[in-house]
Amino acid sequence: MTNIKIKAVDVYHAKKQVDNEVYLEHFQKQGKDITNFLNIMGRKKRYVIDNLEENTNTMAIEATNRVLNKAGLEGKDIDMIVFSSQVPEMTVPTNAMFVHHAIHARKDTVIFDMNANCAGMTIGVEQASRYMKSNPHVNTALVIGSDYLSLVADPNDAMTYANFGDASAAIILEKTEEDTGFIDAMFEVDSSNRNNILYPAKGLSQAIKAGESADSMLWLPFDGAMSLPYTYEMFEAILKRNQLTIDDVDVFCLSQFAKVNIDKIQEHFDITDEKIIYVGDEYGYTGTSSPFIALHEGIESGRIKRGDLVLFWTIGGGHEFITMLYRY
Repeated sequence: MTNIKIKAVDVYHAKKQVDNEVYLEHFQKQGKDITNFLNIMGRKKRYVIDNLEENTNTMAIEATNRVLNKAGLEGKDIDMIVFSSQVPEMTVPTNAMFVHHAIHARKDTVIFDMNANCAGMTIGVEQASRYMKSNPHVNTALVIGSDYLSLVADPNDAMTYANFGDASAAIILEKTEEDTGFIDAMFEVDSSNRNNILYPAKGLSQAIKAGESADSMLWLPFDGAMSLPYTYEMFEAILKRNQLTIDDVDVFCLSQFAKVNIDKIQEHFDITDEKIIYVGDEYGYTGTSSPFIALHEGIESGRIKRGDLVLFWTIGGGHEFITMLYRY
């Protein structure tokens, strides 16, 4: 039986790391104390771009070169490139095109961009895994998640300005006959929340034709805990339909958006600390790449080993959830 395994994963982040003190002082000048907010979100530091040379694409290319080197592969070995971002450097051509050019990939390589916001890279891995199973000509895929989130952060809104970090993750998937790899994934969508997080706030047509601002993301306050009942149900459902239990999961690579949500998931299922990978205190919230930066940290630290069952979970604006099971 053909399976799809994770061959390698690597990351790249902006060079500048900024600690909480900078943001505490910034908002104190506005008469706001964001100490509790930073504690709830689990922030201590974050990497942010502070120059005109780096962007979503340059980070993606750097992460790609690193993962190819780690896997011992070249661009010509890649059959498919999937690029996930909610802050694309270009809308035309595809950003995957720039990666394709940078690594000298073949002319018959399948390439495309996708945007499912923060859920994008996880969905990209899920979609690539399923596609590879059905296409006999695609044996190796490169999936990249890259977001320059600080670019669209609102200096007057702690949720974006003090929360976001800039980073990219790249993962290589390959076909194998081993009993490992992609297992299953589930989705949950509630489009009634579609107007809570918007960029551009009034839409692209209004920004271009009517002069509306496209400087920053609009983030209306909402209770993120509302997502947790859905999350609990998804975890239970995907494990049940694969004849697994929560105790069978070796590691959880969850959205790094809010530490408080991870803590509640951990408490609800009585998950030990050793099984939770958290990097949001170092990287900030990196959007689409965040579960895979956690995966990378787990592998590099030795907490994730070959054969481990990994549960991925993340959420995109609107909202849309994906829960995915993968045996590393």
